[in-house]
Amino acid sequence: MGVTILSDLGTEILVPVCAIVGIAFALVQWILVSRVKLSTDKLSPAANKNGFAESLIEEEEGVNDHTVVQKCAEIQTAISEGATSFLFTEYQYVGIFMVAFAVLIFLFLGSVEGFSTKSQPCNYDSTRMCKPAFATALFSTISFLLGAVTSVISGFLGMKIATYANARTTLEARKGVGKAFIVAFRSGAVMGFLLAASGLLVLYIAINIFKLYYGNDWEGLFEAITGYGLGGSSMALFGRVGGGIYTKAADVGADLVGKVERNIPEDDPRNPAVIADNVGDNVGDIAGMGSDLFGSYAESSCAALVVASISSFGINHELTAMLYPLLVSSMGILVCLLTTLFATDFFEIKAVKDIEPALKKQLIISTVLMTVGIAIVSWLALPSSFTIFNFGEQKDVKNWQLFLCVGVGLWAGLIIGFVTEYYTSNAYSPVQDVADSCRTGAATNVIFGLALGYKSVIIPIFAIAISIFVSFSFAAMYGIAVAALGMLSTIATGLAIDAYGPISDNAGGIAEMAGMSHRIRERTDALDAAGNTTAAIGKGFAIGSAALVSLALFGAFVSRAEISTVDVLTPKVFIGLIVGAMLPYWFSAMTMKSVGSAALKMVEEVRRQFNTIPGLMEGSAKPDYATCVKISTDASIREMIPPGALVMLTPLIVGIFFGVETLSGVLAGSLVSGVQIAISASNTGGAWDNAKKYIEAGASDHARALGPKGSDAHKAAVIGDTVGDPLKDTSGPSLNILIKLMAVESLVFAPFFATHGGLLFKIF
Repeated sequence: MGVTILSDLGTEILVPVCAIVGIAFALVQWILVSRVKLSTDKLSPAANKNGFAESLIEEEEGVNDHTVVQKCAEIQTAISEGATSFLFTEYQYVGIFMVAFAVLIFLFLGSVEGFSTKSQPCNYDSTRMCKPAFATALFSTISFLLGAVTSVISGFLGMKIATYANARTTLEARKGVGKAFIVAFRSGAVMGFLLAASGLLVLYIAINIFKLYYGNDWEGLFEAITGYGLGGSSMALFGRVGGGIYTKAADVGADLVGKVERNIPEDDPRNPAVIADNVGDNVGDIAGMGSDLFGSYAESSCAALVVASISSFGINHELTAMLYPLLVSSMGILVCLLTTLFATDFFEIKAVKDIEPALKKQLIISTVLMTVGIAIVSWLALPSSFTIFNFGEQKDVKNWQLFLCVGVGLWAGLIIGFVTEYYTSNAYSPVQDVADSCRTGAATNVIFGLALGYKSVIIPIFAIAISIFVSFSFAAMYGIAVAALGMLSTIATGLAIDAYGPISDNAGGIAEMAGMSHRIRERTDALDAAGNTTAAIGKGFAIGSAALVSLALFGAFVSRAEISTVDVLTPKVFIGLIVGAMLPYWFSAMTMKSVGSAALKMVEEVRRQFNTIPGLMEGSAKPDYATCVKISTDASIREMIPPGALVMLTPLIVGIFFGVETLSGVLAGSLVSGVQIAISASNTGGAWDNAKKYIEAGASDHARALGPKGSDAHKAAVIGDTVGDPLKDTSGPSLNILIKLMAVESLVFAPFFATHGGLLFKIF
């Protein structure tokens, strides 16, 4: 095995330095955003290219500037307080679960060898002695709690930054669309870099602290680290499901009564559900998405490290090569930092039509630069040849093959992103066809939308299949794990683009509620429409990476549980396969029904207020926003528990009662069906949403023929959008957590299942 060019000391300096640079860059972006003042003091005369001091491109038409700024500040405070109180309530419940599950991990893994504290022969090399199962239990529990806390903090910080930036984006829109874009994008970047860098830093610190105890037992060390991924994803599940139910209950209630029944615009301050709707954007799309991608990142790193620890890197204690996944992520932070400057400093957005290309360029630039970055990391940090563990054997691999594995994942992510964009952006024919189908009512709109979603699955699945084949051929399961890491290596840019959408959406809502001129609303709508498409691209990335991550975790589980082959023809495996394929449907049914029942309560409350509060429609009385916020909060907290329990308990029940072979079937089945449903649900919902926006914008002759707002075609489009809301923002995005979480949980509990599992088959 060769030596690496980069020394071990170099690696130990490089990884934390890149993480700290990422955090510092996030803080710089935050300081720049905070220079937009939410007070009525006169701005300082200093002005730079992206300055905050030009005179307003338009003076408000008959609206006092002082009152506008004040109103924006008040609305922002209401949204921020609503989001904070919801997340605190959610975290109280999640905290109880976290402690209970940590105890479970400790008890189950500790009991593998009867809580013995004596060293044991290693699993993969019985000639060597490894640390006891008791240590694995203790350190897995610690890493689970670390992952969970990091995930919760990243979601919370993301939400705080988004609610800090939304009104500032609205105020900047008075100076032009370019200024507003920069504030929204910078705020997204704060979240992206904080999350990517803190995820990397915490993982690196955990590895180094654990090493003090484990010493040369790298196999035990990295097995214990897998708890980090489990902690991250289990919090993401509750964040995604809880936040998704919250946001969609409010959104559906606001749309159905406000737009369809009362014919008032979106985000009209007379609508009682409007604050809850804007709060929902932050807790669902920002906090949920942040925790979700953090989970994917943590799991793909853990899957790669587990396989590497039993390959030549781990056996020969080659630290630099061992930490290759962390070096790829470090390079990703530097690449994304450079890419972000292209959007905020190197190029200027002058017109509405520049927004979407600017966001798409971010994806292309980051992918091209990252390809070069991966080549450099692979050349510096890997020996020229080495061996990778492949189901009981060691497979010879060259460093250029590993570079191709990461590269194929990275480019597959870009392809999935652009296919998603093609099917969900109203600039292309699929969404325009859906909009056109609204001419004949809501039923044809629903039929066209469903067909579009199913069709949109084809190319992403081929992209995932090719990347799996290429990466497995070159470097077995390690190849698939680093391919997933490749797809997530530009996570900071991906998250910046993703968080930009809800921030722009909120900015539009604030403009409407503060009574700003329609020209400002047009600008924020243009920002929001681009954000909708990029949000769909972000979901595509999340689902694609989840498929690769869960397959890599599945491979690690099969190795750890000492299963020689997974034979589909054996009844044990096949029953698992068919039940596993059913789970995403069961899970989707729960989340969809939860949104439906919460929305029902919301619709009734909004109707009640319109009917009983005198002067509400005339605008002389204020609605009771707090009741609607409470309905969303109570419903989401109550409804997130059953879907969460389904995902968390399935691997435990199957592993304990039916054993590791049936569990391997369940994991394979849920992966195969979950990916398809997740892609089609997200894209169907995205297409319906943008078909509605296409009609509302009236930017082409075709769109004008279908509109204006309030026409029959527009009402049909609103119904399609409302049906699609829980698909694209609750069920679809939560499914990728389902497939990852069951796989990582199975991997963490694999020693217990292998020793004590399959009780029913032992009895009968």
